[in-house]
Order: sequence, then C-alpha cells, then structure tokens
Amino acid sequence: MSHKRIPKRRAAIAAGSVAALGAAALLLPNANASQTEPSDNAAPRTFKAKDASGLAAQLASQLGDAFAGSYYNADKQQIVINVVGNDSNVVDAVKKAGAVSNQVQNSTATLQAAARTLRTKATIPGTAWSVDPRTNEIRVTGDSTVTGARWNTLESTVEGLGSGVATIKRSAGTFKTFVSGGGAIFAQENGGTVRCSLGFNVTASDGSPAFLTAGHCGVAAAQWSDSANGEPIATVDQATFPGDGDFSLVKYDDPGTQAPSEVDVGNGQTVRINQAADAAVGRQVFRMGSTTGLHDGTVTGLDATVNYPEGTVTGLIQTDVCAEPGDSGGSLFTQDGSAVGLTSGGSGDCTSGGETFFQPVTTALQATGATLGSGDQSADPGNTA
Repeated sequence: MSHKRIPKRRAAIAAGSVAALGAAALLLPNANASQTEPSDNAAPRTFKAKDASGLAAQLASQLGDAFAGSYYNADKQQIVINVVGNDSNVVDAVKKAGAVSNQVQNSTATLQAAARTLRTKATIPGTAWSVDPRTNEIRVTGDSTVTGARWNTLESTVEGLGSGVATIKRSAGTFKTFVSGGGAIFAQENGGTVRCSLGFNVTASDGSPAFLTAGHCGVAAAQWSDSANGEPIATVDQATFPGDGDFSLVKYDDPGTQAPSEVDVGNGQTVRINQAADAAVGRQVFRMGSTTGLHDGTVTGLDATVNYPEGTVTGLIQTDVCAEPGDSGGSLFTQDGSAVGLTSGGSGDCTSGGETFFQPVTTALQATGATLGSGDQSADPGNTA
C-alpha cells in the first residue's frame, strides 16, 4: 500500500466527539487563581496549580534527604511539602517559600526501597503501585484477576514493608491497555483494525512533523492512518513498551504536514498546547480520547508501576480520570495548556470509574529528542474553548 501524500495536511489532535460536556465547560481561560506575593510573616501563599512541580523541585534540591514528596491542595490553592525529621531550619525554609510544611513518617528513600521490594516480590500481572504523597504511603492495587495465592503474595509483601509504609486495595476492573475500540488513528495488523488516539503533535529531532502516542500502539503496528480504511499517513519511528515507559514517536509520511500544537476537544473547540509539564499530585487534569471524548479528574500518584499482561511498565502517572478502549495514546493536559501525559491503560470505564495511568510527556520528549508543536509558536498562547 502506497503512502498517502497530502500537501499541507492539517493534523487534528485527538479527534472525536466530546462525551463529557461538563469537562469542556471547565476549560475557561484564566480560571486559576493568581499567585499571591510573599508576606512578612511567612504565612502560606496561594499558588497556581502549574507552579506546584517547579516549587517542589526547588525545595527538593534545597532540603535534601528531609524532602519526602509534595502535593497540591486545590481547595486552599496551597503547595504542601512533606518533611521528615525535626529540623527547624527545614520547616523555616518551606515556610519562607510560601509552602505548607507537613511532617511525615516515611522518607523518599524508604518509599523507594519499598517500591523495589514490590518489584522483586510482587510483580504479578494485574497489580500496580504508586507513591501517594498525601498519605505518605505507597498505594498498592490488585485487580479482579489477582486471587488466591497471588493475592496472598501481594498482601504478605505489603505487610512485610512495615506499618504505615503501604496500603493495599482491590480494583473491580482489570488492568489493561486501551488499544481497541473506537479511535482516531488506525492500523491494519494481523487481519484486523487496531485503534488508538493521537496524543500531541511534535517536531522530531530531524525537523520532521510527528506525533506522540502510546508505546503499546507503536509496537502493535508500524503504519497508521487517520481513517479506518485509509492509506497510511504516518510511520512509527520509536516505540517503548513495556519497560521504562509507554510511548511512541510516529512521523508523518508527508514532510509538508501541518501539525498544530493544540488538542481538539470536540464541538469546534481546541486547547492550545504551550509547553510540557510534570504532573503534580492534587492537580486537576483533562484527558481527551477518541472513544470517550473529554473527561477531567485529578492526579493521585506518581512514579507508578503497572503490571500489564504484556509486561511491567514503570514511571507512570496515576489518576482518577476514566478511560476506555480506543483512548490509548490520548492527551492528558491542563487548563493552562500544558502537555502532561499520554494514556497508557488502567481499569474500569467511564461508567463505573477506576484508575487510569499515563506516560509522562516530559519523559517521552527527552527519550525521543522531540519537541512539542510544529516549531511555529507565533500564535498567541491560551485556549479557544
């Protein structure tokens, strides 16, 4: 099958109808509260959600081993910094930065060691874990397939980590990648149609137009079309799955393809994507997928490990945003136009809920050498929703 050559093709991101108009209504410009200036008495300041990861990184470097994670309190618009120990200098440094100091039991090193133990003793298909800084614990989940001896192994491993280090729960659904169902990008493989969602348009390191999607989509098929029975318009350049991520870089076959840096959220609305950003626990995020459209939720965990049937994937973002088959690779972004993640997989659906995991965009960009957008960033930033 020959490649389809369409001069100046406009590559729409995550096409599809919007299934959750409530989420679309939240995408209003300048909806975040402004950051307040520091006061003389070092009282907690209010911050925009987008500032959480930057301030947390600054304090992590400054506090060293005393830093034990952070999260964003959306209700109070405050950044909470977990600290271990009783060093008054540490507490003063957090207050001086305008954040809230929260003394906790588990250090970052303790939680990392616990995660390594889980990886060694409990890498069981249908399990997942991530760090929840709001509880200063590792949250471990076993899906409906983890029963009998496998559940006992998972439970005993968690108990062996010690009191207050990890919690365990069951999920009614099954952890899976969301690679089938309706979708906006299509591939013909093994006599059937594979469907995924396009994540973000990017420029590859060689200057060619491309896009990011899930890695399990990229390993499923090499060539992708924008219609179920269409000829290929893009070819996979790099794909990682399973292992240290779930991302693919797919290059458009036509070097003249126009690939705007925006997310199409349906009903003629788009959100301009201005930059990539790290996830912060507690921050509101939006997910666009070609099956279920636009949905919003909150980041609930970082550095998540998910044991899919195909293998283990590490370094993911955990959220309470729903997703369904066909949404794989779709874009996770913020109200201010920051690209955060690519839909990987999870449990449940958009009726019953469940957990959904995302590949961090910052990691995917660094690994592939790509940059967001088409290189033409002259347009005014912001969203048009």
